[in-house]
Amino acid sequence: AVVSTQSTGITYKASHNIGIATDTPHGLMVPNIKNVQNLSILDIAGELDRLKTLSENNKLSTDDVTGGTFSLSNVGAVGGTYASPMLVVPEVCIGAFGKIQTRPAFDRNGEVYASNTMCVSWSGDHRVLDGATVARYSNTLKSFLEDPSLLLFYLK
Repeated sequence: AVVSTQSTGITYKASHNIGIATDTPHGLMVPNIKNVQNLSILDIAGELDRLKTLSENNKLSTDDVTGGTFSLSNVGAVGGTYASPMLVVPEVCIGAFGKIQTRPAFDRNGEVYASNTMCVSWSGDHRVLDGATVARYSNTLKSFLEDPSLLLFYLK
């Protein structure tokens, strides 16, 4: 979904154009992968590679950087753990992934073990999304990150 810049309406989109915040020598760029719902994992990887190369060379087209519906940022790539991601208007949600850190955790028996953890921060437009929906989405994402084999049910 997107909200009009004049805040007069909400447009629900059938396509998912995922913006990828990219730190480049030319500054922050947010190209997006178009119609990601129709792509295979290999297609997505190829498009990420294409957009990364264009970003690094400052060669992104207007089409590459417009039409996003949801953005992701990897603040962990620059050592960040938490963030307050800023919405890319007119998008209604953005997520920021922090750096993976090894921290102590407890198993079911109360024994300490090393656990890899990553904080994910979200910002959303409450005219469209409520916090519970974003929390449920975050929990689904967490389950996929903890057990990537679950993604096999959804692959094209």
